[in-house]
Amino acid sequence: MDSLRMIENWPVPTAAAVVVSRTDASTGEGTPVVTGSHGPTGHRFALASVTKPLTAYATLIAVEEGAVELDEPAGPAGSTVRHLLAHTSGLAFEEDRPMAEPGTRRIYSNAGFEALGDHLAKVTEIPFPQYLHEAVLAPLGMTATELPGSPAKDGVSNADDLSRFAAELLAPRLLSPSTLEAATSVAFPGLKGVLPGYGNQSPNDWGLGFEIRDGKSPHWTGSSSSPRTFGHFGQSGTFLWVDPEAGAACAALADRDFGQWAIDAWPPFTDAVLAELRGA
Repeated sequence: MDSLRMIENWPVPTAAAVVVSRTDASTGEGTPVVTGSHGPTGHRFALASVTKPLTAYATLIAVEEGAVELDEPAGPAGSTVRHLLAHTSGLAFEEDRPMAEPGTRRIYSNAGFEALGDHLAKVTEIPFPQYLHEAVLAPLGMTATELPGSPAKDGVSNADDLSRFAAELLAPRLLSPSTLEAATSVAFPGLKGVLPGYGNQSPNDWGLGFEIRDGKSPHWTGSSSSPRTFGHFGQSGTFLWVDPEAGAACAALADRDFGQWAIDAWPPFTDAVLAELRGA
């Protein structure tokens, strides 16, 4: 895909990108395949908050396995697993300190995902990095991905592995489609909040571990991205989005922290990828 060559002009030392799409994108059907890639797709990058969708996926698998329930208590008083996944537990960004009653505000929280990892480790009696490996990474063949620390931000992976996760998000095998659909639909609708790097959003829509584009502006995806687009970006210069209406997903990894360069570069890149897919 020629559009992926745009990463060569990003002001970063190293970047890699991959696109995965359904074999029949016009109908949203067919087996997801790698449609294009560019850069060193085997190079490992710090994921930062792109770790969160992986953590969320492991949590949803635990729900389907019966190890945990979405509405069981977890985190601060009054909070549940669902609240933690949807950034509505009330916990502060980096501190285990409540700032609001659960379900009343969308407060993006690394501390909430760390509480989530601790909760799963307790109920499964398996350290969370091990559970993530056994539930998600090993079944998908994500051999270059690991979690050496926080389930909120310390994942390490490469574009090849993220293409495998993207394919799973387009056509789930580890989860039932209905569970993934619920996780990528708005949880606790109508809540306002700050989208890191992009300011206050009203509403600031999220699913369960996945940010939802909806009508947010400004946003890190493209102007042509559908409102149903979901995914995550990371402060290390990484992103993963899935656009169900396009039947496609894209991951891009870089080794320069998120900043104005990413705000300027990512949306036109996404628009170019989607335009090329639509013209294919």
